[in-house]
Amino acid sequence: MNTITTTNFNFPGQKSVYRGKVREVYNINDELLVMVATDRLSAFDVVMPKGIPYKGQILNQIATKFMHLTSDIVPNWLIATPDPNVAVGHLCQPFKVEMVIRGYLSGHAAREYAAGKRILCGVTMPEGLKENDKFPEPIITPSTKADNGEHDEDISREAILAKGIVSEADYIILEQYTRALFQRGTEIASSKGLILVDTKYEFGKTKDGKIVLIDEIHTPDSSRYFYADGYQERQARGEAQKQLSKEFVRQWLIANGFQGKEGQQIPEMTDEYIATVSERYIELYENILGESFVKADISSINERIEKNVVAFLNDK
Repeated sequence: MNTITTTNFNFPGQKSVYRGKVREVYNINDELLVMVATDRLSAFDVVMPKGIPYKGQILNQIATKFMHLTSDIVPNWLIATPDPNVAVGHLCQPFKVEMVIRGYLSGHAAREYAAGKRILCGVTMPEGLKENDKFPEPIITPSTKADNGEHDEDISREAILAKGIVSEADYIILEQYTRALFQRGTEIASSKGLILVDTKYEFGKTKDGKIVLIDEIHTPDSSRYFYADGYQERQARGEAQKQLSKEFVRQWLIANGFQGKEGQQIPEMTDEYIATVSERYIELYENILGESFVKADISSINERIEKNVVAFLNDK
């Protein structure tokens, strides 16, 4: 299967390119950003050797849909999506934190809790919880926004302010936007028979100083979902929850001896396993959005993207 794992475009007005874990962002005339969602797969802050067919298209289209569904409560950077793998938006200066919000004791929070910790990013977690229990109220547990090759790290609100990473006035807005987005995401998920367990949001400032939502929102890479049907019964029996997220990849890696730690080797992902991951991502798309996934033509992805983006920029 053809995938897009790296790009080397030279768009009209291009000034620079930033390569993230799974996205490549092109600066156009210091005014626009062209964000290409590749098919790269990242887990434990490590990019896997092989791409996942249609993954970039899936993430880009989910994020685009949720940008539109939340634009009435939180402004965002998005202008257009000229290609299934591409979003174009306003140039922003990103905040150096990721706003993680958790409604349930799952994933990283559950691993910390199981290790005996009761404070996460300066927030106290109640005693007596078991994995995947709902918190009394959603908690915000920020992380640093790492540069390439480095791990994101937990950080408290107090440390963010003390280090001057974000001003207090701006951070108050980030918290308000984070809670509003999570509430809207929770409502949308509920309407699809899902539970939005936890997610992360990234924000930036436009040239005129407005704080906006950037990057992705409510995708399976940035969020964790459970199926609502049977949730209570599975909790009561102490069973694992049925998940819609990238967690299935993390669990496969853990089972094969990899958690991104020094000296560990990434296990081989066979073509058969890659195909199952692609199928899971399509399942995620269809459940999260409640609509069928339409596969784009992937016979020559780079050429398709270049043609569509250049046509859009020339029309601007």
